[in-house]
Amino acid sequence: MKKLTAEFIGTFWLVLGGAGSAVLAAAYPELGIGFVGVSIAFGLTVLTMVYAIGHISGAHLNPAVSVGLWIGGRFSIKELPGYVLAQVLGGIAGAGVLYLIASGKAGFELGSFASNGYGEHSPGGYSMLAALVTEVVMTFMFLIIILGATHSKAPKGFAGLAIGLGLTLIHLISIPVTNTSVNPARSTSQAIFAGGWAIDQLWLFWLAPIVGAALAGLAYKFMSPEEN
Repeated sequence: MKKLTAEFIGTFWLVLGGAGSAVLAAAYPELGIGFVGVSIAFGLTVLTMVYAIGHISGAHLNPAVSVGLWIGGRFSIKELPGYVLAQVLGGIAGAGVLYLIASGKAGFELGSFASNGYGEHSPGGYSMLAALVTEVVMTFMFLIIILGATHSKAPKGFAGLAIGLGLTLIHLISIPVTNTSVNPARSTSQAIFAGGWAIDQLWLFWLAPIVGAALAGLAYKFMSPEEN
């Protein structure tokens, strides 16, 4: 339960901090945070949680990360269902708090609520295929970063920086395409509130990140056969 509680809190923070920057701060052009600010915010949520709860649960904060770590031999499949449930519930809780805050302003409109999408719901109007490729590749690279930065032979104490900056870079690349998921829990939490099209397109933001993470787990085991 300590691990699951940590995953709940960590994913809560990821959604509240990352999606919160998009829903709240990015709504004001005069603040000037734009895509860059939102990208940094998502990276900071993971960076801070790696150091805050990494020693408790590993700070996965993401069902795809848990799957990739399992495939890569770093995580027990017995723990996988509990982690995924805690992450999804934490994300929903974060989105719920964000909704309570955002709706406290007169004239509030839910809109997309920072949901992930493709086609007409892609920020840049990118196709479903483009979104699928983007999410698979970005999640693949995210897991390569995580598996490498947390390897026993990697420099100690720097994993959080590599992972947080990696997620920032991923957002800088892919926000225009899908609004960046690489995390089914994050996508689910936003889609539940946005409803409609966001729910209809949610399948892609579960399938693609998990496929990308699984491929990364296999690739890293091939590249680094030594003990983790």
